[in-house]
Amino acid sequence: MALGAIAVVGSGTMGNGIAQVFAQRGHSVILRDLDQAILDRARKQMEKSLTRLLEKETISNADKASTLARIKLVTDLEETAAADFVIEAVVEDVDAKMRLFHELDEICKRDTILASNTSSISITRLGSATNRPEKVIGMHFMNPAPLMPLVEVIRGQATTDQTLRTVVQLARQLGKTPVEVNDYPGFVSNRVLMPMINEAIFAVYEGVASPEAIDQVMKLGMNHPMGPLTLADFIGLDVCLAIMQVLQEGFGDPKYRPCPLLRRMVAAGWLGRKTGRGFFTYA
Repeated sequence: MALGAIAVVGSGTMGNGIAQVFAQRGHSVILRDLDQAILDRARKQMEKSLTRLLEKETISNADKASTLARIKLVTDLEETAAADFVIEAVVEDVDAKMRLFHELDEICKRDTILASNTSSISITRLGSATNRPEKVIGMHFMNPAPLMPLVEVIRGQATTDQTLRTVVQLARQLGKTPVEVNDYPGFVSNRVLMPMINEAIFAVYEGVASPEAIDQVMKLGMNHPMGPLTLADFIGLDVCLAIMQVLQEGFGDPKYRPCPLLRRMVAAGWLGRKTGRGFFTYA
């Protein structure tokens, strides 16, 4: 299936990164969010990202200009109706995503594939909000999307072979490495990663060591490029909490219980890099 215009719904960190990836590979992109101020911030972030690639001499000035020219910023969801492929990157909340998938199903063409960049929520459940569950699929990019090579491709209960093949081929065309996984809470990436991060938070909570010491052990002893607490701040502690809650609910296993310290920090608004404070402080 040849795909024309691409729509990305949600222009936050993941959304604008995904839009940039598609535009760099020659796709016309409709990037939608709730208001123009949010979209303007997204455009500035894409400009900064492309400038870094320009400074590294991986793209040219012409590449930067043409990439930005391919991205149309819109606030009206109806404008995604022209897309052949829509991927959402909104807040990691099942109710918000279900409402969005229902709306997209109403306005998009019948053969349009609806994808989710969710990091943990059931693709089968999202598909149930539509009349096209066979065309609903997970396409989970890693952060930052323009740089990270992995894309988890998640097949829901009703996702067809054709939809799966189309999205796998699309990921490869974007220069990514698609890995097919089945629809279970957290998929592979976050089912493995988030309990490790949660355990690191428990180690802080129980006074085992400082955040700096825990990260140093994992970097120097386990050869991780980034410590788990620095990574948690980078992801967003609210996102970490949401994923742990999905794992706990999905499996009903107490080993996925979010650390009370994680809950308290989220309640305090200490969400990591995006708020300037998490386990570490940021300018």
